[in-house]
Amino acid sequence: MSNEEAHWIVLKFGGTSVSSLENWKNIVSVIKQRRAEGYRVCMVHSALSGISDKLEELIERAPENETGELVQEVKNRHYELGEALEVPVDELLADDFSELEHMVKGMELIGEASYRVQARLLAMGELMATKLGAAYVRRELGTGAWIDARDCIRTETLKDVSERSLILAAVSATDEDASVRERLDAAGDLVVTQGFIGSDENGKTVVLGRGGSDVSAAYFAAKIGADRLEIWTDVPGLFSANPQTVPSARLLNHLSYKEAQEIATNGAEVLHPRSILPARKHHIPIHVRCTQRPELSGTVISDESSDDAALVKTIAVRKDVVLISMESLGMWQQVGFLAEVFEVFRQYGLSIDLISTSESNVTVSLDPGLNSHFHDVRKLFVEELSGLCRVKVIESVSAVSLLGRRIRTILHQLGGAFEVFEEQKVYLVNQAANDLNFTFVVENEQAERLVRQLHDHIITQSGNQQSFGLTWPELMGEQEKDVRDQQPWWKEKQEQLLDLVERSGTSYVYDTDTLKKYAAMIESIDPVDYRLYAMKANANPEVLRTFRELGFGFECVSIGEVRRVLELFPDIDRGEILFTPNFAPRTEYGEALELGVNLTLDNIYPLREWPALFEDEELFLRIDPGHGHGHHKHVKTGGMHSKFGIPRFEIEEVAERVEELNITVRGLHAHIGSGIKDPYSWKRTAIILHEVAEELGGVDILDLGGGFGIRENETEAHLDVQEVASSLEQFREAHPGYELWVEPGRFLVAVAGVLLTRVTQLKGKGQVKYVGVDTGMNSFIRPALYGARHTIVNLSRLDEPNSQSVNIVGPICESGDKLGIDRLFPHAGEGDVVLVANTGAYGQVMSSNYNLRPPAGEIVI
Repeated sequence: MSNEEAHWIVLKFGGTSVSSLENWKNIVSVIKQRRAEGYRVCMVHSALSGISDKLEELIERAPENETGELVQEVKNRHYELGEALEVPVDELLADDFSELEHMVKGMELIGEASYRVQARLLAMGELMATKLGAAYVRRELGTGAWIDARDCIRTETLKDVSERSLILAAVSATDEDASVRERLDAAGDLVVTQGFIGSDENGKTVVLGRGGSDVSAAYFAAKIGADRLEIWTDVPGLFSANPQTVPSARLLNHLSYKEAQEIATNGAEVLHPRSILPARKHHIPIHVRCTQRPELSGTVISDESSDDAALVKTIAVRKDVVLISMESLGMWQQVGFLAEVFEVFRQYGLSIDLISTSESNVTVSLDPGLNSHFHDVRKLFVEELSGLCRVKVIESVSAVSLLGRRIRTILHQLGGAFEVFEEQKVYLVNQAANDLNFTFVVENEQAERLVRQLHDHIITQSGNQQSFGLTWPELMGEQEKDVRDQQPWWKEKQEQLLDLVERSGTSYVYDTDTLKKYAAMIESIDPVDYRLYAMKANANPEVLRTFRELGFGFECVSIGEVRRVLELFPDIDRGEILFTPNFAPRTEYGEALELGVNLTLDNIYPLREWPALFEDEELFLRIDPGHGHGHHKHVKTGGMHSKFGIPRFEIEEVAERVEELNITVRGLHAHIGSGIKDPYSWKRTAIILHEVAEELGGVDILDLGGGFGIRENETEAHLDVQEVASSLEQFREAHPGYELWVEPGRFLVAVAGVLLTRVTQLKGKGQVKYVGVDTGMNSFIRPALYGARHTIVNLSRLDEPNSQSVNIVGPICESGDKLGIDRLFPHAGEGDVVLVANTGAYGQVMSSNYNLRPPAGEIVI
């Protein structure tokens, strides 16, 4: 293909990408690859990382004549990179350094910088960096022309736009421009130019606002009719949440322009929102790639994909949103009220984002990124608006948004996820007209936690694998080898398990090696002083013996469990048993005190009605922290709708009765639920228990409960155990006087257990196919009770491909007797062995003889 026939491709590289020799080697490799594919390359790049901030600081400090060190820092950064790239900095940048010093002296002399001067100074970052970059590219590739973006990007004078915006947040047309194409064609097949800068109709320097390099690249792509726009940055694409705060966030493989626009507008900092429209207008695909890892495919943004299924793709957050609440009974049926109100916003240049209306109130949000001048005009704005209504400004709030497509059609599926807002103050709820966005405005300090919880409920449990890629640690190779990512133990022991079924029939099988593996993870949480096993999860004697050998104590919820522990381990120290009854009869409390085990009260009733029983005793108190979490509402054990724990408002009375009865409160206990993936949950529980301990005059032990979540199936993420440890270490450093206890149950045993059952019959009803097995909810009730999704495989045909979607059902006379719905499965035959994974917890212990069908037995290997 000749140069005249070759198509252009635009590559944009951000500040971090162009700030090191290692990255420049990757950049050159990418350019070589694109040229080998037959493209002419237009490279747009930013100022070196941090330089734009330094230049803004120069503007702020110039009136104080304190710029000398800053100017030298800017020059030194370019000298350092130039030396690394082995290009002559003085020869390339002498004039720029001189101009920089001249402008700074001028600002110091005048005492301020006009918008024009600010634009010229800020443009220096891109101009200097690209001269170094172009020189390096020419040396490595033998070609590469430097061009001034101000000769190509001409901006428009828009109506009703302030002088500041016209100069410091300028906008250009997005039409194809033959003159720009001709300029690039004349420069050769490889050009290096600047992002962020342009010129107005008078040829004077303007800038496009922070993040403007993305926008510049999109303008170039539109004006020259590029085949593709590639945004190269320090992250491998857009994610289902910010991976810095949600480690389980997954790469978004593909987005439509509309979806990407919504995500970028609502907090994703990877891509500037204004960069999408030019590409969308000309149907130019955008590829978001990682400079440090150029082999990764990243995120592709293009025309609407063929997959139009309703789906939440990402959870985004914008912090420091400002709400303006306007209230007036006079607005009811008053023609023109909103027009008058919004005219005030227009006069002060304030852009409204979200809006919520009622008969007497209108509340809107201001995105801080688009309204940076709000605090400058706030007083006058509120005074003028107050002439029309009662005004309240609400700050320190965040917009948490569910972003995807056709969200209205799946609200019923999201209902469970919305329970995370149960104990939160929600200031505003907004459902976007384009059906791509569902937003909640909440307090700033709650935002990140809510994002993690929503992500766990909605994204990690999504079965849609086409839209999502790997997590950040998986992509970047940063995650340590996690024993939980190894091949499941039951695959390694397939033949042994098939033999067990042949000899023993339908059974639960528990693997001791896996029990020890998960126990080691809990033992790795160094700030925890003592670990108990919550035996309600699995009371099999061999399982209990394993944990006893590993040094675990036992948390019991019935006197029967206490008795089993004492029968198995008669010599156990009674202080290693914690009995935590709930609405149990008085006799159980009395027996526990006689046996000398630790006893927990989770209700004030026993102290009121049976005071003599507890006089002079040592006790634990179970506290309701006021909220609950977990994978299903039935496993949430905190909050006003849970029957567990002493509510905070009763603590004062509890303290009085403790003193009257001379009771020693040895420890406080809390447990908020099961299946928790938020690694900071236990730290928050510790803080609450510490507060209660202060009210009670101090205790020795804080039992933070269990609830450690597991990876239920192949679509979910693991709990970050090390992050749990780090957060608890922070608590211990602040409050070193406590012993910290935990009491995991399901986490320790779930993955170690499988349920093995045989295929009995096959049935088809039109498109719906059923695989019947010889046990069901009588052995394993979690799918029916919680809607739990467990991995299910045909153990007899592990190596055969999945060829159909089936429902796996049991023999119980109940419509809810389903072990798995819509599962990909190989063709099955009568007698095949079906394995249900992660059933070591709440399996056999919750089984029954319903329909007089005996449940599965138990085998430990």
